[in-house]
Amino acid sequence: MVGAPNTVRGAVVLIRLMVGGIFLSEGIQKYLDPALRGAGRFARIGIPSPEFWGPAVGTVEIVAGALVLVGLFTRIAVLPLVAIMLGALLTTKLPVLLGEPIFGFELRTLPSYGFFAWMHESRTDLAMLLGSLYLFFVGAGPWSIDAKIQGRRV
Repeated sequence: MVGAPNTVRGAVVLIRLMVGGIFLSEGIQKYLDPALRGAGRFARIGIPSPEFWGPAVGTVEIVAGALVLVGLFTRIAVLPLVAIMLGALLTTKLPVLLGEPIFGFELRTLPSYGFFAWMHESRTDLAMLLGSLYLFFVGAGPWSIDAKIQGRRV
């Protein structure tokens, strides 16, 4: 029966697959193409010590993304992902909202700036932030290693 409590509780796996899969993929890409997605991108944004932060963020995304995918230590694993998304919104999206560089972070050339440009540019970051926060509050769900460790369906 669609909408039954167990079905709804089990649907959290869809959020886990999205959040974990995207972070895992993004972390791997920071190593496969560091000039475009890792340290090079961090340098273009204006993040200090990009050679450190590019691989560090990539490693966290890989490890935490994999943990979220399988539902292991999910509530803990999403905490650094929330921090990464807040950092991304601050460093790359806040300048779009304001229409000017802020805190030394570069402003990309876009057709427009302001609220609607910010909403458009931020849609993935906001979805990942809210998905991560959702997993923090509700946990990994019944189809997870966390549930198996607890010996019951959570």
